[in-house]
Parts: sequence; C-alpha cells; structure tokens
Amino acid sequence: MNTTLRSEGWVVQPSFVPHGPTAPVTLLIDEAGITQLAGDPNVAWQTPWSEMTNVQLIRFQRKAALFATISSVRYCWRNTSVKDFDALREIISAQGGRVIRRKRHFGVLATVAVVVTASFAGTISSYLNRGSSKASIIADTQAVNLTLKDLPSGSSIATSPLLSYIFGSSAISSPSTSTTQVSKTSAWYAIESKFQSCMGVSLERDRVFGLAGQMPKYQVTSKAYSSTSYGGLEVVSTTQYYDKTSMVKRDTKEMTSPKFGGCFVAANESILLSALLGSKITESAGTNWTPLTFVNGWARGGIKVISLPTISTKLTLVIAVVTSGHYEVTLGGLVTNWPSSQLFFANIVNTLLARASSTTSKAL
Repeated sequence: MNTTLRSEGWVVQPSFVPHGPTAPVTLLIDEAGITQLAGDPNVAWQTPWSEMTNVQLIRFQRKAALFATISSVRYCWRNTSVKDFDALREIISAQGGRVIRRKRHFGVLATVAVVVTASFAGTISSYLNRGSSKASIIADTQAVNLTLKDLPSGSSIATSPLLSYIFGSSAISSPSTSTTQVSKTSAWYAIESKFQSCMGVSLERDRVFGLAGQMPKYQVTSKAYSSTSYGGLEVVSTTQYYDKTSMVKRDTKEMTSPKFGGCFVAANESILLSALLGSKITESAGTNWTPLTFVNGWARGGIKVISLPTISTKLTLVIAVVTSGHYEVTLGGLVTNWPSSQLFFANIVNTLLARASSTTSKAL
C-alpha cells in the first residue's frame, strides 16, 4: 500500500517559479515522488522520483534539510522540526537517496578558521595527530569536497580549468611545515601586501597570507567541474584538516572583518591574472557576499566581476570560505550569470558546510 507522508513547516530555496512562494511549504512524500504545496491558496508542484537526482536528507540536532536536483536546479528544503525525520528517512532511503545524521558533539567545539587556497608564505606550525588514523582523516577530509553529483545535470570534469591557477590540481597533500621567504620583487609579495593593505593588517599579524599564518595537517582538492548552466560555470573546492581547533580560533577576528570577503576575492583574482599574464597584478577589492546558511558553522565570501585574456565575456569570480570543527573549506567558482546563480552557490555552500560539520557525512 502506498502511504503518503504529510510533512509541514518547510522553507524552500529557490522558489519553484520566479518570485514564487518559499514558505510555509508542505511536502507530500510517497513512493511516487514529492508534491510541494505552497502559497495562498495552495499551489501544488508534483515531481516524480525519476526526475530527481542527488537526493540527500540531513538531520542536525534540531533541524532537518532535504536536497534534490530537479531540471538542473539544486533545491533545498529546510525545517526547524525533526519530528518527521524517521518517516522521511525510510522513504528517502527506499528511493536510493543519501541519509546523513549529524553526530552530536559534546563539550566545546571551536568552529572558526581561514582557508588560503594553493600554498602561501608565512611562519607555519604543525602538530602531531592524536587519536584518528591518517587514512581515516584523509578520507573524511576528501569526503567534504564537491563531487559531480552536487552540480546541475550535464556537468562534467573540466579539461583545462582556469581555477587550477588558484586551487592547483586535484590532489591529497600534507603541506610543508618549513618557512618560505618571499622576495619583495615577486608577484606573490605584491598580492599579499595588497591584501594586508586592504584589510588594514600588518604582515606580522596577518593570518591569511602573512607571518602569523599556519598550515593544515592535510589538504585535499577536488576535481574542477564545468557546466553550461548559468551561461557557463566552473567550480572547485579545497578542504583542509587542522589537528587542533585551537589552531583556527585565532583566525576568527581577521576573517570576521567586514572587509574580508572583498579583499580575499581580489587577492584570488590577482593570483589568477598574474598566472595567466605572467606579471604582477593587484586588483581593487571586490564585493562581500554572505551566503544564507542554516547549518552550524561559519561561512563568508566575496564576488568580483573579472576580465580574462582570450575570453570576450566578463565573468564573476566567486570565493567562499566555510569552516566547522577541524575543517576549513574554500569554494571557488567562475560564472557568466552571477545573479541567477547566487542561490546555486548558496546551496553548494550549505552542502559543504553540512559535510564539514558532520564527521559521518560522506560525499556521494
């Protein structure tokens, strides 16, 4: 017998139609698919399971989230109640979806840090890992990153990604703990100096590019992916594991500066352009972007419209930093149509944050 679960109190992003209702939403879920009821009077949108991909149900301590990709759009429903979670879990699991339970953490959990993609200069410290095996930590770190199934249908692995000039190639590494001296005539010195000037912080106190910085114990970079969605899209992520959460606490004050997002995206633009053009380039600050999140943790970002050689259309560079517990994740994107892709990037940020905040979460 086909039993329908009626679950109320949801909020959906993005809306199913332009400027359509997003709350309150009632979901009717059964073996056939999901029916969403929203608006006044209620309007029903019916979607069979066959038209949904990468379905994920996530439980937090007092919240639930449901993700699904429909017609190349990544939708997220969230609810402040978990009373229907067990019933939802059975249906989602039966349809081949991924169910994630966030493990409860006891005691104080510090959840702030900064991620610098690729390598950076500075005085660096590292600590011996205690408790978990190297293989287990690397596997968990790798599982946080983006996968092809997180992206619109039709996406693929990028063959010559531009973002590789910022993030490097897909790899697992244990960053060096040696001190690197940067020449004052180098492009890197110009970039870090511009960032410190933008932020109003000295070289000695800067924890992003400067001498107060520290390297993670392990770093894993995803493959870069591309899509024709939003006029053309490229995305990649890097996840870093720090042995102690105390190592990242001290970065909080610098990152929570209202200038951080714009300064950080400009620094990454300079890295990209310097690599492509072979000269020193320091760009003006971009625009701060704070993606809407509902997962415990920290997320900040920045956007900047950029012009690249050999590409006639201007692109928007998107950089977001996500941190939770031992993890620090940087998301990078290049997209033609930023306004229309903003909710897509926000949903990706929530996906990464959900994985980083759950030690049992694995990327599909």
